[in-house]
Amino acid sequence: MFQIEEELKKLPGKPGVYIMHGEKDEIIYVGKAVSLKNRVRQYFQSSRNKGAKIEQMVTHITRFEYIITDSELEALVLECNLIKEHRPKYNTMLKDDKSYPFIKVTVNEEYPRVLFARRMKKDKAKYFGPYTSAGAVKDVIELVRKLYKVRSCNRVLPRDCGKDRPCLYYHMKQCSAPCQGYVSSEEYKKNIAELLKFLNGDFKDTIDMLTDKMMAASEEMRFEDAMEYRDLIRSIQKIGERQKITGYGEEDKDIIAVAMDESLDLREQDAVVQVFFVRGGKLIGREHFYLRVARGDTKAQVLSSFMKQFYAGTPFIPREIMLQKEIEDAKIIEEWLTDRRKQRVYIRVPKKGTKEKLVELAEENAKMVLDKDRERIKREEGRTIGAVHEDEPANGAELVKILLDKGDRNIGLIGWEQGDATWLGRWKGYKAGVEKWNKENPDDKAKISEPQYAGTTSEGGSKAAEALMAADPDLDALIPAGGGGDPLQGAIAAVERAGKTQDIDIVSTDFLPDLGERLQNGSMAGESGGHFCDPLIAFMMVYNAVKGNYKDFAGKFEDVPFPYLYVSSADDYAAYEKYFVDQLPYTDDELVAMSKESLKELKATAASVSIADAESRAGK
Repeated sequence: MFQIEEELKKLPGKPGVYIMHGEKDEIIYVGKAVSLKNRVRQYFQSSRNKGAKIEQMVTHITRFEYIITDSELEALVLECNLIKEHRPKYNTMLKDDKSYPFIKVTVNEEYPRVLFARRMKKDKAKYFGPYTSAGAVKDVIELVRKLYKVRSCNRVLPRDCGKDRPCLYYHMKQCSAPCQGYVSSEEYKKNIAELLKFLNGDFKDTIDMLTDKMMAASEEMRFEDAMEYRDLIRSIQKIGERQKITGYGEEDKDIIAVAMDESLDLREQDAVVQVFFVRGGKLIGREHFYLRVARGDTKAQVLSSFMKQFYAGTPFIPREIMLQKEIEDAKIIEEWLTDRRKQRVYIRVPKKGTKEKLVELAEENAKMVLDKDRERIKREEGRTIGAVHEDEPANGAELVKILLDKGDRNIGLIGWEQGDATWLGRWKGYKAGVEKWNKENPDDKAKISEPQYAGTTSEGGSKAAEALMAADPDLDALIPAGGGGDPLQGAIAAVERAGKTQDIDIVSTDFLPDLGERLQNGSMAGESGGHFCDPLIAFMMVYNAVKGNYKDFAGKFEDVPFPYLYVSSADDYAAYEKYFVDQLPYTDDELVAMSKESLKELKATAASVSIADAESRAGK
């Protein structure tokens, strides 16, 4: 039985994050503190004027837990990640979680592709953006395909050269068909180099080249070709014009302001945050965000909560952020953003001049959006918020089980970044898997190390693996938890260099491209991944909600955990490829049936996804 008064006495005077739980053990609030002892005790002191939101929240707290960190900065990072993961009821929350589009050029491939991307990953590709308009990004991608004839397919080249016919883009003259060997690697990369110059804003050479082609076509009386070149030139000129909005210096800035309006609800009020994006001295766009905040929250508090959520999710952080109000934790947020950007970030509240006018303009726009959309916001309050996400604790427990079933009892753990919510979920699962085994097998206990953090590089993964092997010569298993990217590759390489490939089993998450071969030669013992059916489940949930097939659904947050797929042998991986890569795991009839399922049935369908399930349904 959790005794709040007794637990308050045990609180340490160290920085960290505190997590409040409600009647159903759900997380209702997450906060950070310089001193956990002082901060958490304040919530339960009757003499304190805590405000309506906190007063109400305290009545629902059944227990709390905390995580100690080394500094206030680490606490801030952890707080941001936990809020984003759990969306607690009493934290100020964004009503939508937008991600901005990028143009991705896969320069790490032999024949690079140009793609639309929502996230910037550390995958050695080049990213351009973020842009505020997905439509504009798609227009630019279509244009560069016409100009430079680069591919967009998923074929692995040169391995798949000549295996199939050229696609439609070749016949539309939007691809030079490297899959057929119609263009050399050198010629293709020249086109890519010109494309990169174009995306960096250097349009002159491209316009000059197209103008020459237009004139030549006109002289040769190929008027249709000339008209096509003319249209391409006009498209490029339009893109250039969009980038000529000037006047704010040459730096990157975000300008942020909030407008608040009282609602009929005496406990809450509506708010809109407006963000202006200035890149390279040019105002490239703006975006607004809806929030629901507690009555009595100040604009400064709302701005602080917004910044932590917004910049925890966006890959680009500008050098300067201009706000309409001073915020209490500006210094620690500056430090956090500086660490994320790897360059100094400044948070400022301009008091005069052009910068102050820009902040005022952002506030005016926020007020306008709030006034205009007041009725729509009220209508949308009855809509459902839901999420389909991977079940990370279950993933961690299953990977540990794979190792334990293979006879491993001494597991080394490699993490990637302290405080990351996905990492924390997996770590919870790793520990739970070992604890379950030890409880069931008291005479054959296993152990798992504390995490050795590797960051997101192969060098980090390699050093972490070397450190774990040096610390424990009897190590017989490794879990690089950073997924199937660089840290895992680095850890595998370190084990190979040490000549311990047959002695140390390695499992991780997110399928490597050559996983089948690695399972065959023993450099991998198992892996989880292939969780790409979760968008299908999300679509079905939205479809049924829109169709009105779900009852008593309004205003609730429906959480749908989605399982990973697991392979621990070359045969497992071959089955995965057969039922999830070479063909769809569901038939047309099964998809139709899924579209008619209740929410409870849909959750059961999501939970049942596995290689064995797909195999059994295919055999019917």
